[in-house]
Amino acid sequence: MAATNFNTENRTYRQLLGNGLTYRIPRFQRDYSWSEEEWEDLWADIQNTLPADGEPAHYMGYLVLQTADNRIYEVIDGQQRLTTISLIVLAAMRLLGKFADEGKNTDNNRVRLDQLRATYIGYLDPVSLTTRNKLSLNRNNDSYYRDYLVALADHLPQRGFPASTHAMRKGFEWFERRLREQIKGVADPGMALAQFVETISDKLFLTVITVADQLNAYKVFETLNARGVRLSATDLLKNYLFSVLARGDEAAHEMDELERRWEAMVGRLGSESFPDFLRMHWNSRQSFARQTELFKVVRGRIQAREAVFALLREMDEDIDTYLSLTQPEGGQWIPAWKQSAQELRMFSVRQPYPMLMAAKRSLTDADFGDLLRVTVIIAFRYNVIGAQHTGEQERVYHAAAMQLHNSEATNLAQVLATLRQVYPGDDAFKGDFAEKVIKTTQSRNAKIVRYILCKLEKQAGGIDFDADSPNYTIEHVLPQSPEAGWDAFNDRDLETFVYRLANMAMLEAGKNKDIGNRPYAEKRPVLLQSSLYLTKKLAEDNDDWLPERLAARQRQLANLATTVWRIAQLS
Repeated sequence: MAATNFNTENRTYRQLLGNGLTYRIPRFQRDYSWSEEEWEDLWADIQNTLPADGEPAHYMGYLVLQTADNRIYEVIDGQQRLTTISLIVLAAMRLLGKFADEGKNTDNNRVRLDQLRATYIGYLDPVSLTTRNKLSLNRNNDSYYRDYLVALADHLPQRGFPASTHAMRKGFEWFERRLREQIKGVADPGMALAQFVETISDKLFLTVITVADQLNAYKVFETLNARGVRLSATDLLKNYLFSVLARGDEAAHEMDELERRWEAMVGRLGSESFPDFLRMHWNSRQSFARQTELFKVVRGRIQAREAVFALLREMDEDIDTYLSLTQPEGGQWIPAWKQSAQELRMFSVRQPYPMLMAAKRSLTDADFGDLLRVTVIIAFRYNVIGAQHTGEQERVYHAAAMQLHNSEATNLAQVLATLRQVYPGDDAFKGDFAEKVIKTTQSRNAKIVRYILCKLEKQAGGIDFDADSPNYTIEHVLPQSPEAGWDAFNDRDLETFVYRLANMAMLEAGKNKDIGNRPYAEKRPVLLQSSLYLTKKLAEDNDDWLPERLAARQRQLANLATTVWRIAQLS
């Protein structure tokens, strides 16, 4: 990044606000959201800086600004902190005004109030002779901030305002109460208030990152995110889309419409899921983009108002499919489709989502349902058992998504021809399964093992039961903490064999408790009493339980698994 487009320096609050510069929260950036928890933390940090022997300064983190003219700065990240500090200054100013009105050192307190306003809150424009605020908030918060808080209104209205505005008002009142307590009992409370503001303005400092355009702002976002500083790429993209609309003749109307539709989508998805949805949606229709480069890619494509609203329409078209894939329980899909989506989620396999979103738009319901089932089988072979690298898999799924989106593939058979590249053949799958170890100490892994054993039981014995049923538990034949009687397995073998699939069997609840860590000779009669075919067969086929018998059983299960998770057209 060129040095002319990127500047970093540490600045105190006084250095930021004590000049003729102005700071603007983009109109459609998120609202004020701090609550008492954050106010308490900031207040405690401030208190640590006040004693003569206290902390010399308090670091407030990063402030990312964008400017085209080095006069007006848009706040890309840091608005919550800037707004909150301004609330503290305004609370001090309102107290000074009350002291003056009450006849307490009136002249001096009026001078102090005016000086604080000129330094930190607003200034007199020499041309228009009107007061301009140094900080302007977003569309939902600025009018209240300007008309009531900056105006130091005696009465702060509470009805008819968004929740974020109430939060801002409550913050103002919270700090006003704390300041009253701060100066209680001092000889000159006005002087104490002014000194308080001056002290914090010198001791609160931020690392200010200034960029020349939004693309550089996003690069900063990437860098900071990699360092654990959480910024919102979604907000950045949103602001960019609004900036595109701002160029048009119908800007106000169109921006209101964009705001309404954007917030509706965020409301359905949740702010945390929105970036993921956007990427899945984009990759189901466009050239492949990773999360770190998504903003740049979208920005390059979306440069006109028509493109903005086309993007919104297409996102609306895909949102139901995304939610049904990621939150299948609450979706409207038929049970078979829900089951497939739940299994993909259980596997933590998300690479197929763009392809499935494209398929939902273009395939018949019958073909889409079959593709869902196929995707589960591939995910099981490739990801769960094979544990293969997902990079190649993601490339293939994207190719399939593009074929569907561009109508180059119009039925299941054509999609399968592409997916053949990531379908492990029977021999490879058997080999991987025969060696598979899954540690059930992790809850997700335990869920997968129950799923596998349940599917195998249904195939072998015809008994179909809910893998999550509390009526069945996982029995580790070689116990996780073996007692005496397991001499055939040395300590080195334990980690190797305990979590092999062949060493595990489903068992009726209650029976597992009875046999615990006992030797195999004591476990076997209990296993023989099980109504489950594979569990009973394990005991029937094995007089004892040795490493070689365990390995043999795993090969048998591998053969059985090949018939369960199999795509006939690809085998």
